[in-house]
Amino acid sequence: MANNLTTLRNLLLLTLALLAGIVTAYMLSPKSSSTDQPMLKTLGGDFTLQGVNGDVSLHDFKGKVVLIYIGYTHCPDVCPTSLAVISQAMKNLDADQRKQIQPIFISVDPDRDTPKHLAEYSAFFHPSFIGVTGSREKIDQVVSQYGAFYRIVNMKDSAMGYAVDHSSRIYLINKQGALSKTVAHGTPPDQLVTEINALL
Repeated sequence: MANNLTTLRNLLLLTLALLAGIVTAYMLSPKSSSTDQPMLKTLGGDFTLQGVNGDVSLHDFKGKVVLIYIGYTHCPDVCPTSLAVISQAMKNLDADQRKQIQPIFISVDPDRDTPKHLAEYSAFFHPSFIGVTGSREKIDQVVSQYGAFYRIVNMKDSAMGYAVDHSSRIYLINKQGALSKTVAHGTPPDQLVTEINALL
């Protein structure tokens, strides 16, 4: 357990360093429209997956803004970076705002990411995070619903055995439970706060 916490601390320090680079890159990049995502009308929807305390469904959080990220805990870079962005955005909000937000981390690696492990990993980034996973069938259904992507990549010469290539977006669900917006990888925390505030 101590080794796991040390590893997570080191990972968080690395991702915080990466956040500085993300902010710089974002400020220098051309901006696209933040309101025009017509494909969202066909994506999203309710789901039920497993958390450390049992079933977790999107409809459990009606009345809250839900932030969803799809990845896995053994991800070396994009997942910890994105979870750190969500964590920092949560810290940049006041206590009343945080009560209206529920971040959810969905793992596409159920063989290694047990609900218990997901709970420990997710909570390291922010105490309000809920980590969930499920059967391959249920995971694939959610991935399809949200227009995400993943694939298993075998790594013959690695102790990990395999990695998972996957898309990297933050999904913003409004208080009515509908997908309102996706936020691209590399979006800085302050911009995420702006998008969240638009839904509160």
